[in-house]
Amino acid sequence: MRALNVAFDAFDAAPGSASLAERLADLAVDALIDEADLSPKPALVDRRSSGAHTDLHLGLMHASALSLWPAFKQMADAAVAIGEINPLLRETIGRLGREGEAAMMRTTNGVNTHRGAIWALGLLVTAAALNPDDLSPEGLSRRAGQLALIEDRHQTANRSQSHGQAVAQKYGAMGAREQAQTGFPAVTQTGLPQLLRSRAAGHGEQNARLDALLAIMTTLSDTCVLYRAG
Repeated sequence: MRALNVAFDAFDAAPGSASLAERLADLAVDALIDEADLSPKPALVDRRSSGAHTDLHLGLMHASALSLWPAFKQMADAAVAIGEINPLLRETIGRLGREGEAAMMRTTNGVNTHRGAIWALGLLVTAAALNPDDLSPEGLSRRAGQLALIEDRHQTANRSQSHGQAVAQKYGAMGAREQAQTGFPAVTQTGLPQLLRSRAAGHGEQNARLDALLAIMTTLSDTCVLYRAG
């Protein structure tokens, strides 16, 4: 989420010959790779090590990110075709997200590398494609939140409860679903302001991104950490 907001800063400056959906998919995948490469990150996969993740490594994170490009493109294409926030769009991107997750799992041999990112970035890519003239953090998060609030009937029928959802219920923490439905406040109210403050202070891009990550980590009840460590 944080890296995608950074990437959107340059969106209008790089029109190129690619379609809107292709450009958004490029940005989403670039964001995932930038996130994985950012170092050093406490207990997370980075260029130094796999952190606390015994089943993950940097190469796997890169391969996983690249495998999601078609899904992100298809979500953006669906947003352009449908053109408004409604149950049809919500259920379409839900289906595309599940198909993208299946492709990811084939790439990683069953390791869950980016399930949460498919949800968050899928919503943001869709929100961007709906109105590419408004790529402000406020506009993106508002449209993504409106979309996330719509029930996906097929997900309810076919999807088992995720680890994050189970832990959120156990500890009363805000999970990925609630973050999206409320417009990603951890990013818009904490991470992005810190990123901009650190840039303005001349901390350098890598340090500014690390500052943003740590700001989020100090306030966010991370359901992945709760699941792995209690």
